[in-house]
Amino acid sequence: VQLQAYGGGLVRPGGFLTLSCVASGSIWSTGDMGWYRQTPGEQRDMVATITAAITTNYADSVKGRFTISRDNAKDTIWLQMNSLKPEDTGVYYCAAKIETSRTGPFQHYWGQGTEITVSS
Repeated sequence: VQLQAYGGGLVRPGGFLTLSCVASGSIWSTGDMGWYRQTPGEQRDMVATITAAITTNYADSVKGRFTISRDNAKDTIWLQMNSLKPEDTGVYYCAAKIETSRTGPFQHYWGQGTEITVSS
């Protein structure tokens, strides 16, 4: 199983970016998926998560600015980030809980990070 993330880069404050993440490989079922952010010396923190039933959860710092969405048929999630702030800077990782067989269990997978820098 692999998670491939796309869409990082440099953006000015107030700008926008969209991240995408595609899960591929021997996937039987995909559960919760999400985005996490890490800055140097800090732990990896949840930014947004989405269940297979499309229930979403956001960190307080991004509520109203970020939107997570999902296509279950394509095992893909997106993170639309608007009104970006310098404090949104970091390496963003996608994650997913995936079953690789009918009998499970769900295992947690991480994608490679994609760096976002919000700076003027």
